[in-house]
Amino acid sequence: MENPSMRDLLDKADRYLAGGCLGSFRMPDEVATVIQRGNGCRIYDTEGREYIDYILGSGPLILGHAHPAVVEAVQRQVALGSTFYALNEPVIRLAERVVEASPCGESIRFTSSGTEGTFSALRMARAFTGREKILKFEGGWHGAHDYAQQSTTPPRPTDGPVAVPDSQGIPKAVGRSVLVAPFNNADVAVELIESYASDLAAVIVEPFQRALRPQPGFLEAIRRASIDQGVILVFDEVVTGFRIAWGGAQERYGVVPDVAVYGKTISGGYPMAAVCGRADILACADPRRKGKQPYTFVSGTTNGNPVSAAAGLATLDVLETEGVYKRLYDVPARLGRGLEALGAKMGLPLQVLGEGPVLQPYFADVEIRNYADTLEADAGAARQLGIEMMKRGIFFNPGAKLYFSLAHTEADVDRTLEVAEAALQRVRVDL
Repeated sequence: MENPSMRDLLDKADRYLAGGCLGSFRMPDEVATVIQRGNGCRIYDTEGREYIDYILGSGPLILGHAHPAVVEAVQRQVALGSTFYALNEPVIRLAERVVEASPCGESIRFTSSGTEGTFSALRMARAFTGREKILKFEGGWHGAHDYAQQSTTPPRPTDGPVAVPDSQGIPKAVGRSVLVAPFNNADVAVELIESYASDLAAVIVEPFQRALRPQPGFLEAIRRASIDQGVILVFDEVVTGFRIAWGGAQERYGVVPDVAVYGKTISGGYPMAAVCGRADILACADPRRKGKQPYTFVSGTTNGNPVSAAAGLATLDVLETEGVYKRLYDVPARLGRGLEALGAKMGLPLQVLGEGPVLQPYFADVEIRNYADTLEADAGAARQLGIEMMKRGIFFNPGAKLYFSLAHTEADVDRTLEVAEAALQRVRVDL
């Protein structure tokens, strides 16, 4: 039987997969492809085309595709068993590693996705405090559950604190329990924390939101206010954990929350996330407390999966090697500087924001500090840049973040910049 053509596979995807894709990421039709394999920082489609990959599975592959240490660890564990729904050695060892590395870490509960992680963290916060509302920040991403899908991508910024649902099918009552503030505006956030303290269970924040760094004093202000009002502060470190520093955003920015949610990097490309933090809060998930208060149900069939844990341990072993984080900053910085230089050369208002191995290009004249500012950027130009790069063998998520791995080299960056010059010329023509 002959191998199906790319066109046949794409047609079958449209026929059998909802939306012809796996989630919110559907490649533009002009660059639609089907990926067959990956190695290092490169991926290959079913017709043999090679791409330098800056999506990396939406971020978990910080070592690159098919890293030998991860492959070996997974193969070894699969031969022993894939899942047990019971305690296993790899997950106990991973629990120790994550708790010891996390500045807020005292105890941990594993989940199977970042969505489940943030959902569970908020549930624990409600149970622990006996309060119902949460405060999140406009443009902040915390997964697919109803409480997270509020004011993530509103069509225009709001005065707050009223949340705008990002999806149909979410009960209005959920939105009424979510308050929204602009990221990097400490005054508004503190005022909301103080005003709603009697019913506010948690503040949840991406300390590095999408590709936006926290302004000096912002995280410190919401930390002080949350302590003063007895509100649980949750850092969503699904992106930042073990990526922008060994101790994540907590180490990088010097602010320690009550609870942190981890994902992506901690399992080396396999499904796993975790809620980590104060032992008294995590104790809410102890099944021996059922029928008592406070108690929360946090469980799942594949939570603590040994294959994912084995991949995570192998990944953390590499990340703990001396010099790793310097490289994870130096190589991306080369691309960021190069893209901005090309933009300036062509008269384009291109700015590259980010932190270490996470970057995002914006076409904007204004300083971008929060979600409202991103709406002033030319999203069409950013999307076109991504499409033009993909046409030329660079795997960008059009209009979204770029992820880097340890497998990316200066030579890969230089090749990317060569392609970017041609791509930006096309963008300039069409502006």
